[in-house]
Amino acid sequence: MNFEEFSATLSAEAAPALSQHLEALWWDAKGDWDKAHHLADRVIQDRDGDWIHAYLHRKEGDSFNAGYWYNRAAKPRFQGSLEDEWEELVRYFLEK
Repeated sequence: MNFEEFSATLSAEAAPALSQHLEALWWDAKGDWDKAHHLADRVIQDRDGDWIHAYLHRKEGDSFNAGYWYNRAAKPRFQGSLEDEWEELVRYFLEK
């Protein structure tokens, strides 16, 4: 699946078969921050999940908490827009 195909799935009612990382980003794009956060917080237990967690807290507006998760993910704070970070995350996980 490429980025355009992933983006096209956002019109569906349910997530397609995806990795947990991509599923979290899918739910975020669908406007279900809580479901995305649940996946990042309780299901995905790795540095890549920590990066998603950081993005979600940045989106929430909790800069301090986002910083904690960026540190856990060993990633610098993203300097672009939330949309740009979401796309970077999706592209990263699609290529993984």
